[in-house]
Amino acid sequence: MRSASVETMATRPPRRSAAPAPPPPEDLALFREAVGEVRRVTHDLAEARPPAPRPVPRQTLADQVAVKRELLSIPLGELELEVGDPLSYLRDGIAPRILRQLGRGQYSVRAEIDLHGMTAAPAATLLADFLHEQRRIGNLCVKVVHGKGLRSKDAMPVLKNLVDRLLRQRGDVLAFRSARATDGGSGAVLVLLKRARPEVG
Repeated sequence: MRSASVETMATRPPRRSAAPAPPPPEDLALFREAVGEVRRVTHDLAEARPPAPRPVPRQTLADQVAVKRELLSIPLGELELEVGDPLSYLRDGIAPRILRQLGRGQYSVRAEIDLHGMTAAPAATLLADFLHEQRRIGNLCVKVVHGKGLRSKDAMPVLKNLVDRLLRQRGDVLAFRSARATDGGSGAVLVLLKRARPEVG
């Protein structure tokens, strides 16, 4: 009798475990809220398409080239600043306290470029590239060393005037003013840039 009982137990099919109870509706709602929108996958193939290229601001670059060409064509006699004159600019709509804080050194200078001794054309190109890159990486307060122009022809500070005009024409410049004496005085300018929009893609 014992052997028959053992045989019956061996041939008996395994007992199925009960199906798990569905989660409460509030848990499902929290899960869907956390996951967000989903897209149903209809195949098991990997997406082989390369990511879309980042947009190139062609019009902005063209405008910058046009502005630089126009500024470089200005005769020296039309340049307004003289040796020792301070630079100061505040874009419309920006609070005046921003300019005061910039002049007091309340913004930390994140990068610096030295244009001293350069001619106008390469200085303009280098300055434009520098500002574009610093804004891209988030360095929004920078210093531009242009020199005081003491050795310029006719005592006219060419680079200083060029920097002043280039900065005023840029839409990403919020404010600028000559540095404090300890930071270069009238031979350098502190520039506050507008924060760049995050890149899409």
